[in-house]
Parts: sequence; structure tokens; C-alpha cells
Amino acid sequence: MIEEGSKSSKSMVEKRQLFMEMRAQNFDVIRLSTYRTACKLRFVQKRCNLHLVDVWNMIEAFRDNGLSTLDHNAEINVSRLETILSSIFYQLNKRLPTTHQINVDQSIGLLLNFIVATYDSEGHGKLTVFAMKAMLATMCGGKILDKLRYIFSQISDSNGVMVFAKFDQFLREVLKLPTAVFEGPSFGYTEHSVRTCFPQQKKILLNTFLDVLMADPPPQCLVWLPLMHRLANVENVFHPVECSYCQSESMMGFRYRCQQCHGYQLCQSCFWRGHASGPHSNQHQMKEHSSWKSPAKKLSHAISKSLGCMPMGEPPHPVFPEAAERPQDLAHTTTLESPSRLDEEHRLIARYAARLAAEASNSTQCPPTDLSFNFDANKQQRQLIAELENKNREILQEIQRLRLEHEQASQPTPEKAQQNPTLLAELRLLRHRKDELERRMSALQESRRELMVQLEGLMRLLKDEEQKQAVQTGSSPHSSPSHSASCTMPMPIRSTSAGSTPTHTPQDCLAGVGDDVLDAFSQGVPRNLRNDLLVAADSITNTMSSLVKELHSVDDGLEDEECNMRNGREKVSSLKHSGKRHSSPSF
Repeated sequence: MIEEGSKSSKSMVEKRQLFMEMRAQNFDVIRLSTYRTACKLRFVQKRCNLHLVDVWNMIEAFRDNGLSTLDHNAEINVSRLETILSSIFYQLNKRLPTTHQINVDQSIGLLLNFIVATYDSEGHGKLTVFAMKAMLATMCGGKILDKLRYIFSQISDSNGVMVFAKFDQFLREVLKLPTAVFEGPSFGYTEHSVRTCFPQQKKILLNTFLDVLMADPPPQCLVWLPLMHRLANVENVFHPVECSYCQSESMMGFRYRCQQCHGYQLCQSCFWRGHASGPHSNQHQMKEHSSWKSPAKKLSHAISKSLGCMPMGEPPHPVFPEAAERPQDLAHTTTLESPSRLDEEHRLIARYAARLAAEASNSTQCPPTDLSFNFDANKQQRQLIAELENKNREILQEIQRLRLEHEQASQPTPEKAQQNPTLLAELRLLRHRKDELERRMSALQESRRELMVQLEGLMRLLKDEEQKQAVQTGSSPHSSPSHSASCTMPMPIRSTSAGSTPTHTPQDCLAGVGDDVLDAFSQGVPRNLRNDLLVAADSITNTMSSLVKELHSVDDGLEDEECNMRNGREKVSSLKHSGKRHSSPSF
């Protein structure tokens, strides 16, 4: 009896913890109920870490836990609700970096107690699927446009037309959130809530639904919903302006400027509390600013607007097709990356735990009052999930270790390279021979280039002599020229063998050029030297070709020797392994 009393008192403390922390924030000093409600729900959202879960992640969690196939009026117990919340926050921790991990157990406990207090105040231990979807889709993070599109997919028929009875059910469930934070008198559900949103009973499609709920101002019963999203967007916005009441030199969050008092601006804390000074009054109209613009930017914006360079107003949302849109519960609509193998294993573990929880809840018959706060079985399931995840990490670490050992064993070591010194010596000799032939080839290429330059000089000299003989005899330049054996070279010519400085005698100038060129210049009768020079160039080209073939044969020899060395290494390693097997003791 004492143990049961301690558990009951502990569960009551956990149930009241979130509300006690919310009261400590002193939100009730905010004079406007809209801001007061939005601040309280934003505090609950951040305290339970729901602001870190995107609406698309929430839709994926609904699908993974089998909620998409259930009827909206189907009931689930608290045990299954806790399993669903566990899968949501465990998947969240996998997406977050290690430095920003959250306390999963604390988040599950706070959110579970808040949902039970909001939707199961009578202690039945059950709530409907639609109530849980509406609450989590409203309180999670993400864009308000995506949330409203998902909500419309849940309250519309197959033709994409909103069903008023389902919208009334949505308002009934979502307006329990302001009531849970003690703002029921201002935003509680009434029978006229649907009429305030859609006064005319007509065909409501998606674009009309978004126009009404995202209008400025929105319907009175849901005015706190877009304000809660605006609060999330301006939490870190800085305004370098002095508050006219508290004299603070900078503002964070919203900034409010009076439309009647020139230059009178208030920070969000002073405006929410109704502070005023000087001629300013709380009855004056105030404009809310969520960003800061410098005076120069304001001037350029006003000029562009006056000249018609920018649109006067932007639509609150893009226009969607009028066809039926119900894709938010399907897999292909979520723009999420395909999960890795590790994430898939964790997901299977979460599903198995959910199945165990469902079987345990169906097999045991507990009183409704005990179902709300009896979390011992669920804690054991979470411990089992944690143990399985640790085991999975150990297996992955062992696989990684074995892979690293295999890679290290397959890498060559200097000891293996020194197992056959004979092959290494032959390989070193062949490489030396290859380097020597490459040097010889480069020298012959240089000689060939010099010979071609010499041949061009000789042809130019021959052409000049032909022109001179033609001028002296008065004949055509195309007539047969006469050649003088005592001509001087216009440029120095080096021999391919010695490379010494040449003299100016014709025979010395032609030394090392070739027999065909020498024969051409040694005869007294002029002959056609162009063909002779081409023959000499061909002989040089043939010499280079033979040298290249010899170099290729040396490369082939090097490749053969490398193959022999590789085979020698394999034989030595096989002998070593066989020696190890023979030397190992037998049991």
C-alpha cells in the first residue's frame, strides 16, 4: 500500500510539473488573451521539444505506427500513445547532432501527461486517433501552410471538398489546447465556432480553406495559431531601437510602433503588459513589426512602391490545384531522404516494441484510473529497446573493426618487398637500362632536330645560289643553277658525334651530315639536292624508329620481371601460411 501510494504521488507530481513550470513564467501578466495563449502554447511546445519535430516527420510517425489506416473515431490507450511518442522522439534524436541530443524520457513524460490532461481529463485512459493527430499536427514544428494542408486532407472527402462535420470535430479537439492552458473563456469551443470561420455554407476547397485560416486577421477562435508561429520566427530578431518606456537600447522579438505618437516604440514586454508613458495611451493603434529596416532601406522601399516597381501585396499562400488533394498521409509526399540501414533496424525495433505494448494492453485488464499513470511496463519496453540498440551498435563496431583488420592485412609491407633479392636486383638493372636508353633517345632527338635545322639552312643556301646565278647570266630563276664549292654557311653547324665548333670550309661544314649530302656538294656538276636531303631525313627517322622499338622491348622486359616478382611473393606467402598451419597444435 505504501509503494502504491508513492507511485501515485510521483505520477501526480509528473503530471503537474509542466503546469507548475508554466506558471513560474508569469504569462498571466500579459493583458491581451491572444498573446497570452500563444506564449503559453509556445512554452509547452518548446518544453516538450515538439518544436524540433517537423510536420512531415510527424506524418511519417503516424504512418509508421499504423495510424493512417485507422478510423478517426477509433480509440487508443495510453500505453500505445506512449509507444508512439517514444518512436517520435527516438527518431528525433537520430536526426540531431550528438551535441544537441534531448532527454527522451523526460520529453515523453511531459508530453504524455499534457495530452492525458488535455484529452482524458475524466481518466478513461483512452483518446481518439483524430484527437491525437489534431493535437500533434498543431503543436509540432514546421510551416503553418503545411500543417493546414495536412489538416484539410483529414477533414475533406474524396472530391477535395471540406466536410463541415469533420471541421467542427477538428475545432472541438484543437480548441481544447487553449482550455488546457487555462484560456478556455477566451478561446474555448462553442457551437458557433464553425459559423465564425465560414459564415456561408458553401463548397469549401483547399484554396478557400487556406484563404480563411491564413487571412489577416484569421477567425477569432483560431487567432492564436498564426501568432504562435510568428512568435517562433521572431525569437532571435534584433531591433537596434530604444524602447520609449523601459529605455532599453535594443529589442528582441516583436517591436510595436504607435500610429499616432511620432517616434513612439515599445518592446514586446512593455506592450504585452500595457505600459505607456507621456502622451501615449493604450487605446492608440499600434503596428507590429517582426523585422528591422534601416532608414535608407525604408526610403528605397517607399520609392519603389510609389513608382510601381514592386507589387503592392503578396498572396498569403500559393494557389493549389482544385482537384482532390489527399497526399499528406502517403509515403511519396514526404521529401525525406531514404533511411539508412541502421535507421531501418531501429524502426523495426520500435514497431516490435509497439506490437508488444499492444498485446500487453489487450491481455491485461486494468482499471481505467491505473492505465493513466501505470508506466512501469512501458519503462521496461523502453529499456528493452535501449538494450537492443546498444547490442546493435556493438555489432556494427565489431564489423568495422574486422573490416579495418582485413584492410591492414591486405596492404603490402616493406618486409614482403625484400623477400626475393635476386628479382629485385634484376628489376633494378632493367630500370637502369631503361633510363639509359631514355637518355640516349633524348640525345638522338636533339641531334635530329639540329640536323633538320642544318638541312633547312642548306636548302636556303642552295636557293640563294640559284637566284645569284640567274641574275648573273640573265636567265630565269627556274633554270639549272651552278654551284660554287667555296661557299660559306649562313649559320654554324654542329656534328652529331663531336659537337665541336665548325669552320667555314664547305667540307668541314658538311661533316656528320650524311653521305648523300656530301656527294651532292662534292660533284662539280649541279644535281637536284632536294631529293637527297629528303633521303637523309628518312635515314634519321629510321634510326629513331629502331631506337623506340628497343625501348619498348625493355619496357616489356620490365613488366615480365614485375610479374615474376609478384608470383614469387605469392609463393612465399603461401609457404608461410602452410608453415603456420603445420606448426599449430592440434587438440
